Amino acid sequence: MKNRDAADSKRYRVLAQKFIAKYGNNTEKCDVIKGWRADASYFYIAKAFVRDEVDVDILEDLLQLGPLGIQWCLKSEKAINAITKIDGIITVDYHEFNRKYNGRDAQARITMKKLIDSDKNRVEKVFSTLV
Repeated sequence: MKNRDAADSKRYRVLAQKFIAKYGNNTEKCDVIKGWRADASYFYIAKAFVRDEVDVDILEDLLQLGPLGIQWCLKSEKAINAITKIDGIITVDYHEFNRKYNGRDAQARITMKKLIDSDKNRVEKVFSTLV
C-alpha cells in the first residue's frame, strides 16, 4: 500500500495514509525486503480491500491463492554488493512457463471470487473501519 496505488480516489488517498501510519512496517533501514510476488490478481484483491468489499479476516487467505512465489527487493548498495554469481543459468521454456502461470492465475481468480462471495467474508472488519 505504501508503494502502490490500489485506487485513485480522494477517500483512498486519505485512508491509505492513516492505514500505513497504523499498520505499516518501517523499511527505511532495511537492506532487503522479502515478500509475496505481486501480480494483477493481487492488485484486484488490494482494490477490493480498499473498497471495503473484503473483510480483513480473509485477506491473508486471498493473498496466498495461486502459489506465485516470493520476490526479493534489494534496497541498498550493501545488498546488491552481497549478490554472488552461481555457476549455470537455468533456462525455462516460455510457452510451458506461461501456460502454467496462466493456469495458476485463472484458478486463483476462481477461488478468490468464491471466497469473497462466501459467508467467511463477513465484510465487517474492512479497510475503512481499521484506520
